[in-house]
Amino acid sequence: MGVNKAEVEAALTSKMKPTHLEVVDTSGGCGASFAIEIVSEQFEGKRLLERHRLVNGALEEQMKEIHALSIKKALTPAQWQQQEVSNKAAPAQ
Repeated sequence: MGVNKAEVEAALTSKMKPTHLEVVDTSGGCGASFAIEIVSEQFEGKRLLERHRLVNGALEEQMKEIHALSIKKALTPAQWQQQEVSNKAAPAQ
């Protein structure tokens, strides 16, 4: 049957308490593939692999039906803030 975007968002929101979350269904609507950007305090002091494991763990039930999960960004709030400042300071091309 597949998983929908709202289910992925709900699972991540309840388990990861993100300050920023963007979920994109990249499967064309069948719920088999998602791209995620997530910012959470739970990532503090964790390496990238540990962060990805946290996300996969939060989606344990959904992963049974998801074929592909692309975690584009898994940042701490401080890293997100720094990135936002850098993006605003970069000259437009």
